[in-house]
Amino acid sequence: MRNFLLLIVLFFVTQWLLKKLRRANEREQAGTRASTNRASSTTGGAGARNGAARRDAPQLADPLIRCAQCGVHTPTSESIAVAGQRFCCAEHARRHAARPGGRDAR
Repeated sequence: MRNFLLLIVLFFVTQWLLKKLRRANEREQAGTRASTNRASSTTGGAGARNGAARRDAPQLADPLIRCAQCGVHTPTSESIAVAGQRFCCAEHARRHAARPGGRDAR
């Protein structure tokens, strides 16, 4: 029983040490990347700084827009804008424009 408990404790201590080593390596790599970026921005001029900033900046999600005809949510980049309204497809834009008054009855 003592041997079994010793093995369990040894396992957890080993896992803890491995986790510490991984974190130390990640910090070291992050420091190396930061110093490399600083060196390239001082020698590369404005173009290198902008490229590094774009590469490091997080990508934002495209906001969703509700279709005025069917109510389906579509990314803004894929939606179609007609007369101040947003639509999921060209067919819905045509249908909406063909309505008398162009307004939704809802």
